[in-house]
Amino acid sequence: MELHVWLLLGAGIVIAAIVAVRVAHRSGLPSLLIFLGFGVLIGESGLGLQFEDPQLAQQIGLIALAIILAEGGLTTTWSHVKGSIPTALVLATVGVGVSIAAVAIPVHLLLGMDVRTSLLLGAVLASTDAAAVFSVLRRLPLPSRLSGILEAESGLNDAPTVIAVMLLSASASPSLGGALFQVLFELVVGTAVGLAVAPLGAYALRRIALPISGLYPIAVLALAFVAYAGAVLLHGSGFLAIYLASLVMGNSRMPHRAASRGFAEGVAWLAQIGLFVMLGMLASPSEMPTAIIPGLVAGLILVAVARPLSIIASALLVRLARIDWLNWREQAFLSWAGLRGAVPIVLATIPWAATSVDDSAAKFVFNEVFVIVVVYTLLQGPTLPFVAKKLGLTTPDEARDLEVESAPLEELNADLLQVRVPPTSKLHGVEIFELRLPTDAQVTLIVRDGRTFVPADSTRIRIDDQLLIVTAAACRDTVERRMRAISRKGKLAGWFGEIGN
Repeated sequence: MELHVWLLLGAGIVIAAIVAVRVAHRSGLPSLLIFLGFGVLIGESGLGLQFEDPQLAQQIGLIALAIILAEGGLTTTWSHVKGSIPTALVLATVGVGVSIAAVAIPVHLLLGMDVRTSLLLGAVLASTDAAAVFSVLRRLPLPSRLSGILEAESGLNDAPTVIAVMLLSASASPSLGGALFQVLFELVVGTAVGLAVAPLGAYALRRIALPISGLYPIAVLALAFVAYAGAVLLHGSGFLAIYLASLVMGNSRMPHRAASRGFAEGVAWLAQIGLFVMLGMLASPSEMPTAIIPGLVAGLILVAVARPLSIIASALLVRLARIDWLNWREQAFLSWAGLRGAVPIVLATIPWAATSVDDSAAKFVFNEVFVIVVVYTLLQGPTLPFVAKKLGLTTPDEARDLEVESAPLEELNADLLQVRVPPTSKLHGVEIFELRLPTDAQVTLIVRDGRTFVPADSTRIRIDDQLLIVTAAACRDTVERRMRAISRKGKLAGWFGEIGN
């Protein structure tokens, strides 16, 4: 086909996928299933477009996953996840190891797979998917600690999982001790590179006045990929480097930070659409029937055995280390919320592309993983709100319902905060003077029913109001915490011990 035909087809797919996002949002389905469906429809069993290049799919998939992780880091609020990082680290390391073993052993015994293929399948399925977790869980009113654990885990567990799959796909696999050393080395290098690039990049962006504001988001994403590529060149984990670099930059004082986050979200959505459509085209529906039963069995082992065991083992470890404590309800939800998406399918292309792994076995693993992702995402994704409610974990007044956007006023060393008052907020009825904001902060405008006005001290805030608050940069965090505290507990939040974190 000519170039303009490919452009028309690509643009049509993207537009259809964007419309599908709205449908998926209303139904509670992760949008990845719709994107995968598009890929299958235009693939060999639909429009007949042939694509069976696992090497190319692997390279494109890894780049797309890096973009998704960068967006996840840039849009994650540090105050939301910082208390969850120790637990998430244990889940992303010890939990991944337990999950690999808990899948590999039953699969080897029940399905008769050889040991290496069983371990490969366990490693491929060990990582939760950042895109699926971010798209589904950020809509759920969960306690901040629980949602923080899930978000941080999905951002951190890709790195050790990719390393494990690479090692198992290599022609000469190292010993257990050598493998553990290599995993540790790559994680340490990835961490060092990510934490080195981010503050230097944020400092440079604050000091360099670019002629066009639209260049700042591009620079931020480029810096994230400097961390990714730099870590890979040093034989470290690029995924860990790009996630940590993006997390640090996204929570630093940078020019046009909100625009950078919005740009990253748009690029990540485009990456997700392209990635899932490509993976759908790579799949061969005619070969799937033989993988359905083994896939369902392996998926059941993953959901009912491996994921719960990894959560229990990690919870015991963090409790022994006195880091954190997860009650049984939180453990049950974490077990059910281990969503798998594009990451396992992309990882399944690594052994398929490797010459050291039997091609038929690798293709069978890919087909199994495809079946598992489709079936169990359909089962788990839409039921998460129901499970959270039944376990008593939903918190309708959770602070993240209070949407806050920030636009830096560089010359004044100030920030402009836009606060939207949601229906459940206890800001409703509070007078402006009762907010008791710092002296260096002021509610300058209110947008109500399409009308903008300057409030007086006695003006009462209402549901659906938009408040514009100008605050000195030094006290911005204090202002945000105060607004979140009142949103949760009302104007007497301090009496209830609520500080708005």
